[in-house]
Amino acid sequence: MDKAKQIRLFDRQAAQYGRRKEGQTLRRWRRDLLNHANGEVLELAVGAGANFPYYPGGVKVTAADFSSEMLSKAREVAAGCRLDADFILTDIEGLEFPDRSFDTIVSTLSFCSYENPLRVMKKLRRWCKPEGSILLMEHGISSNAIVSTVQRMLDPLLFRAIGCHHTRNIPELVRQSGMVITRSESHMFKMVHLLWAKPGTS
Repeated sequence: MDKAKQIRLFDRQAAQYGRRKEGQTLRRWRRDLLNHANGEVLELAVGAGANFPYYPGGVKVTAADFSSEMLSKAREVAAGCRLDADFILTDIEGLEFPDRSFDTIVSTLSFCSYENPLRVMKKLRRWCKPEGSILLMEHGISSNAIVSTVQRMLDPLLFRAIGCHHTRNIPELVRQSGMVITRSESHMFKMVHLLWAKPGTS
């Protein structure tokens, strides 16, 4: 799928994301993860701002997304939460910041959509301060053989329909990037991963 088509797909989904009422479990996962955010925060693929209600007070968020419609929804949520946030309309895979720019980097449910997820992981590692944190909630391939077989079968269809892959090995991508995982949780047949990571040493 070319990038322009993928952006149009997410633009069309923005209203649905904005109205979506998440279940208690997903809200708890977001809260547990984002409770560890502090200082200057970069959030990748911010979508409609689902994470905004869970940020601690005092953070400054730079929120990036390639969908203008998603960012419009996110701005509304930020205003309602009185969150200090700046917004960048950009393709994450083309985004650049100086090394060691952020205290915290956040990505939730975004690594399914990148063409080169390992390259983006390595960017996160560079952009995070050495003492900072990288907070991830991502879905990917299950370690359950039956579930993973179904995921592989459905992956091409799901990518065309909603713009994301379901076969990425998220913990392995984090390790390949050079980050150090300090805490991890896996849920839903080990398809959903909550990962707390540090940039690691160069």
